[in-house]
Amino acid sequence: MVTPDAHALVVAVLGLGEAGSAIAADLVAAGVRVRGYDPAVTPADGITATAGEAEAVRGADLVLSVNSAKAAVDALAAGLDGLRPDALWADLNTAAPGTKRQLAGIAEGAGVPFTDVAMMAPVPGRGLRVPMLASGPGAARYAAVLTPLGANIEVLDGPAGLAASKKLLRSVFYKGMAAAVVEALDAARAAGDELWLREHIAAELTAADAGTIERIIDGSRRHAVRRAAEMEAAADMLTELGVPPAMADASRAVHERLAQGPPQASERKKRASGTPGQARALPERPERFGQRPEGVRLRVMRQVDDHQVDSGVAVSGGCGRRRFQISIRLDAQVDRAGDLVHVASDGGAVPGQHVL
Repeated sequence: MVTPDAHALVVAVLGLGEAGSAIAADLVAAGVRVRGYDPAVTPADGITATAGEAEAVRGADLVLSVNSAKAAVDALAAGLDGLRPDALWADLNTAAPGTKRQLAGIAEGAGVPFTDVAMMAPVPGRGLRVPMLASGPGAARYAAVLTPLGANIEVLDGPAGLAASKKLLRSVFYKGMAAAVVEALDAARAAGDELWLREHIAAELTAADAGTIERIIDGSRRHAVRRAAEMEAAADMLTELGVPPAMADASRAVHERLAQGPPQASERKKRASGTPGQARALPERPERFGQRPEGVRLRVMRQVDDHQVDSGVAVSGGCGRRRFQISIRLDAQVDRAGDLVHVASDGGAVPGQHVL
C-alpha cells in the first residue's frame, strides 16, 4: 500500500490488545508498514516493535490510538514529539465525548489533524472491517486512507466527540439490556427457573417490532409508581436469592424518577408539599367540563400489610342535578403511601388534600 506521493503507507498502532492487535494484523496483511507499541504486549510478526509512543509514531502517516480511554490523553501527549508533519492522529478508544474534544484541542494546538473514531461492534473476528464512525476534522482523510484496505467507515459531519456520543448513546441501551438479561438469568438460575426465563426472553426479543419502543416508553411512564414498587420487590427477591440486584435497583430508581413527572411538575409538587409531617394540600385540578364532583370518598376494604392494600374505591357525588356512584377495585400491589396521605382506613379522602 502506497500513499499518493508514492511512499509506502506507515501506520502506528498504540495499544496491541484484543482490538489493536486484530487491526494491526489486517494492516500488515494489506501490505501496510505497521509500527506498534504496547508496554504489556509483544508485537506479533510483521509489526515493528518500538520502545514508546514517540518512537512508534515517528515516520507514520496515520496513528491509531487503541489503548484505553484513561491512557488516551497521555498517549497523545507522549507521541506529539515524534510525529511527522501532517500525520493524522485517530483515537479509537471508547471515551466520553468530552475526552475526545480534549484530545482534539490538544492536537489542534500542536497543528495535528485529529479524528474521533467509534468502533460499533466487537473487533475480534472483524478486525479492520469492524463498522466505525468517524467525526472531527480528520474524519474524511481517515476514511480515504483505510477504506481501500477494507475498512468499514461512516464519516459524520460534525466535530470530534460526535462519533463517541453516538456510540455511547447506543451503549446505554445495548449494555444495559445485556446487564439486565445476565442479572435476570443469574436470579432465575438460583430460583430454579432459568430455562423458563430464557425461553421467555427469547420470545420477547423475537416479537419486538418498530412499535415496541413506544409501548415501552408509554407503559413505563404511565405505570411508573406501580413498577417502582414491583422492582423494589424484585430487588428484595434477588437479595434473598444471593444475587446482587444492581439492575433491579437501577430500574426501581428510574421508575421512581418517572413517577415524579417532568421537572416543572416536580417543582409544582415541591411548592405544594407544605410543612413536613402534615397532609399535603394539592393544587386544584380543572375538570374537563368546568365542574368538580362533590362527596368523593375512599375506603380501604382489607389491609394486607403496612405498605400494600387490597382496596375498593367508592366515588359518589354530582354535578348539578346529576348524581353518580361508581365502585372501583384497585390493584392489590398499590403503594398505599403513594395514593393517600394520613387517611384513616375507615375515613374519607378529601379531594385536593388526600388523594394523589
